[in-house]
Amino acid sequence: MSPHPAPPALAFATDNCTVGRTMTILGERGTLVVLREVFNGVRRFEDMRRHTAMPRQVLTNRLGLLVDHDILRKEPYQEPGERLRHEYRLTAKGLDLYPVMVAIAAWGDRYVADPEGPPVEFAHRDCGAQMNAVLECADGHRVDDVRRVAPRPGPGARPF
Repeated sequence: MSPHPAPPALAFATDNCTVGRTMTILGERGTLVVLREVFNGVRRFEDMRRHTAMPRQVLTNRLGLLVDHDILRKEPYQEPGERLRHEYRLTAKGLDLYPVMVAIAAWGDRYVADPEGPPVEFAHRDCGAQMNAVLECADGHRVDDVRRVAPRPGPGARPF
């Protein structure tokens, strides 16, 4: 009986893995919750704190992380008679995370939604149709079966 062949991925180093690096930024639950809030138009600290019930220090830390990584930027505002405060706006780098949020929501809608269905739907502003997260190759082929996608070494791959 022949031994099971090792996966090709074992031949390459992982210290420069972009998934791992991304998860050091996005991997805490609170970080995605903050992004959900900002994508949904909630931009002010106190509104986020009330809406998420997140402890003040946790929210402060998550917002700081997202600002430090240029995913959010702080914009000053001041209500009449109040001190200067900041609201949080998505940068271009932050907006690029929208398809990720749609994909996470789609997975959640399928596997963990209440029996009544998902609490939020994403709709195309132009026509009103529901948005879908899809895989598509650079040549424009939509891939519906994830088993048709193969990882391969990229230009930054380093042999182990």
